[in-house]
Amino acid sequence: MLLDTPICDFGWKAPDFTLKTPNGDAFTMSEHLGEKGLLIMFICNHCPYVKAIATRLAEDTKQLMAEGINVLAVMSNDYHQVDSDSPENMLRFAEQHGFTFPYLVDEGQHVGQQYGAVCTPDFFGFNHLGELQYRGRLDNASLQNDPNREPELLNAMHLIAAIGKGPKQQTASMGCSIKWR
Repeated sequence: MLLDTPICDFGWKAPDFTLKTPNGDAFTMSEHLGEKGLLIMFICNHCPYVKAIATRLAEDTKQLMAEGINVLAVMSNDYHQVDSDSPENMLRFAEQHGFTFPYLVDEGQHVGQQYGAVCTPDFFGFNHLGELQYRGRLDNASLQNDPNREPELLNAMHLIAAIGKGPKQQTASMGCSIKWR
């Protein structure tokens, strides 16, 4: 089912969480806020929308991380229902697409629910205070690999890093519904 994300609730405070990678490494959200902010994205392996943007997502997040903006990805789907989203397949998917950010398993789906994540991909851009400043899409290229794309997420995170505020105009991300238990 295709869904769009809600508009950005500017200033909404990110709930803290600790989740683990498929390898068991723990990451706590509040420890990754950083001086330039934090991007939290809800993604999964099987979604055609995530697959279509995976290479661009890897490139954009590498640039953000090189500039001191932290990135965490959360997989909230019920992987018992969708085997392709299992932790083992998360590792394969991350390696296949060159993800350098932590890709975390939301086993109990609590983080996805706390954040109100509705689809994959769902992007949350926070400033250094943990205040939501971006809830839009990756870019305007949709499912295509357009070399002339407008990297909306990248631009928004640069703005958040520079002034602590996101762009007033944001276009909702769209993707597959999160597979809840």
